[in-house]
Amino acid sequence: MTLWFVFALMTVAAIFAVLLPLGRNGRAQAQGSEVAVYKDQLAEVDRDLAAGLIPAPDAEAARVEISRRLLAAAASEAALAPTSNLKWRRAAAVLALAGLPLVAIAIYMPLGSPKLQDFPLAQRERAPGKAQSLENLVEQVQQHLEKNPTDGRGWNVLAPVLQRLGRFDDAVRAYRNSLTYNGESAERRADLGEALSAAAGGVVTAEAKTEFERAHALDADDPKANYFLGLAAEQDGRKDDAANIWRALLAKAPADAPWRTLVQTSLVRVAGGTMPALSDETIAASKDMAEGDRNAMVRGMVDRLATRLKQNGDDVDGWLRLVRAYLVMGDRDKAAGASADARQAVASDAERLRQLNEGLKTLGLGG
Repeated sequence: MTLWFVFALMTVAAIFAVLLPLGRNGRAQAQGSEVAVYKDQLAEVDRDLAAGLIPAPDAEAARVEISRRLLAAAASEAALAPTSNLKWRRAAAVLALAGLPLVAIAIYMPLGSPKLQDFPLAQRERAPGKAQSLENLVEQVQQHLEKNPTDGRGWNVLAPVLQRLGRFDDAVRAYRNSLTYNGESAERRADLGEALSAAAGGVVTAEAKTEFERAHALDADDPKANYFLGLAAEQDGRKDDAANIWRALLAKAPADAPWRTLVQTSLVRVAGGTMPALSDETIAASKDMAEGDRNAMVRGMVDRLATRLKQNGDDVDGWLRLVRAYLVMGDRDKAAGASADARQAVASDAERLRQLNEGLKTLGLGG
């Protein structure tokens, strides 16, 4: 409150400094005019004559000349004198003095508040009405690149953004331009291959595979190129080749590589057939892995099995494997939920329902 009080006093002082002259009358202003100067000169001539400093003829001549100038100045000031009334000027000053703070308050009240906390620049740039959407920013970069098509750095920045926005065809074009103006690299070739695969709905096309092979030739350890080459082998039905590629990739991968889990789950998918058995031995073998990797691998296996069973619930053995996996993982609630889903899925087949109930009873979930 002290700060606001000081600001108020400063405002009032500034207003008074500007408006105070409006309250002065005309006589105060006239004291410094030419008329007053000439009157002083006449009085000075009289004093000099009385003191004997100038002779009478010179004094008379000076009076005549000063009087002539005095009359001319008086006539000029009368013509230029302001016609405004003192009362009106004072009214305008009071209105300005009271109106300016009121106008300031009227503007401040809907827009500000003394209780608002600091608003950092980064947040202000993201505020509604000020922040530009990612699409608008992309449009600006594209306009820049239309005028500067050889800006390799611009294409390198734009390409992954377009891919994240799902504009895969535009991303392919941007990656091609990035290669043209930035030069060859395994990373750029692999990124182009990924964009081509995304544009094809996740299928590693022949064109995409060629890009991954080029990336592998530039850098045999490039993780993206190796992963997608394994995926291409899997899609071609060469699961053993895919497994070998991914095993080699994991053998060289750092322990904290963010893509380890993806490769591990993919390896489990092809190494154990289309749908892993999820046996107790498989889960036990995963204990040699790091805890985070092991959990991710097992969760991935379980989720894929659960998805398949929702699409085709006639597989009693699959349901039992799913329930057993949940129990091994310590998730008894999900095991109970899977048991209920299984019974509902095979309810119309008495033989399958009998086999399921016997299996669930063995697992401790009978009844």
